[in-house]
Amino acid sequence: MDSEPDLEIDALGLLCPLPVLRLKKRMQPLKSGACVRLLADDPAALIDVPHFCAETGHRFVGVDGHAFTIEKA
Repeated sequence: MDSEPDLEIDALGLLCPLPVLRLKKRMQPLKSGACVRLLADDPAALIDVPHFCAETGHRFVGVDGHAFTIEKA
């Protein structure tokens, strides 16, 4: 997905589990198929974000540096 996300969440500087908690809360009002970019520099996010997506059914599109791309289920 090279297009602009529907929502960008800045969680830079936050430690586990705050990036995923912020992602979960901010994604709730979005429609299915919405693209979300999460900015997170916590090393645990590399594990936590894909795991969150697997548990909730959202699609983990990928990560580029500190930018995680998720598609809402």
